Amino acid sequence: MAGAHRRGAPPAAARTDPASGAGGGRDRWFDLLRAFALVRVVTYHTFEWPWLGLVFPSMGVMFALAGSLMARSLERPARQVIRGRLRRLLIPLWVFGLVIGVAMLLHGWVPGADVLYWVLPVGDPPGNVWGEQAWAVLWYLRTYLWFVLLSPALLRGFRLAPVPVLVLSLVPVLALTALGGGPDGRLGSAVSDVSVFLFCWLLGFAQRDGVLDRLRPGQVVAVVPVLLAAGGWWALHHRVDGSYDLDDIPLAQALWSAGFVLLLLRFRPACAWLGRRAVAARVVKVFNARAVTVYLWHEVALMASVPLIDLMWNVPAFERHLPLASTWLQFGVAWVLVAAAVVLLGWVEDVAAKRRPRLLP
Repeated sequence: MAGAHRRGAPPAAARTDPASGAGGGRDRWFDLLRAFALVRVVTYHTFEWPWLGLVFPSMGVMFALAGSLMARSLERPARQVIRGRLRRLLIPLWVFGLVIGVAMLLHGWVPGADVLYWVLPVGDPPGNVWGEQAWAVLWYLRTYLWFVLLSPALLRGFRLAPVPVLVLSLVPVLALTALGGGPDGRLGSAVSDVSVFLFCWLLGFAQRDGVLDRLRPGQVVAVVPVLLAAGGWWALHHRVDGSYDLDDIPLAQALWSAGFVLLLLRFRPACAWLGRRAVAARVVKVFNARAVTVYLWHEVALMASVPLIDLMWNVPAFERHLPLASTWLQFGVAWVLVAAAVVLLGWVEDVAAKRRPRLLP
């Protein structure tokens, strides 16, 4: 898939998505999915296990949840909704861009006119090799932005003929695959990613409008294996550099995510147990309320964990008793740094949502 550094998953509704914030009227199942998707994103970017995308296609899940939230929000005037989404997306991005931009300048980056993509990321923002690991994850926010802008028209078309439009939404990724890909550069990246996750975004519409609930379970159970089998087969027979990683195989990503997300959204457990477990509920709440922060800063945390672990080698006790060469230690250190980012920078999401800033929600 164009424009990505080893993608995982966000960074998607019930109530919130990585660019929307948190509040009341929650769906515990969707909150749990979003929190799990964010953990899976960090896990994937740490270990880069290709099978993780098959176990849980996080980005498809996130786009579907965001699509459901967007459909609900569009019960209000579209201009008002889009303005609110842009504010919640762009303010955290600008803070991130300021920090990463200064760091890249100190490491030799010379920005050009395309630096404006850091202001409005309709295309991938620029950067240098030093900061690539940090800014490469912005493909998700760019794709989310395009879906937000397109949603009023997409929702009108979807409601005219929900099931046919949902089926036809796979045509763009099929066409691009048949043509060998989309246009080059930023336009190609945007077109490719929108085509890959369009079905999932519209599944969010279908969930919100009750279309999925009107489908008989037997119909869904019959369709899901076909989508999964097609996506899995395509991945195994169109490997990139020997890998079946869905992030590198757009059609496989689209089909596998479609089947997986359809199953998750049609058969939704109540998750009443989450309300009875205060610690788990609190963790899920923080993940959902600070989803943008976790998604934006997790790669920076992974980058910063490397020099921190290097310093640990200078402490004899750490060298003797800690697995300093283990990726699992990096995973743990990264989560500590993510938690620090949530405390230090998470309040930006409150400002973006016009809420009272808090260290923790």
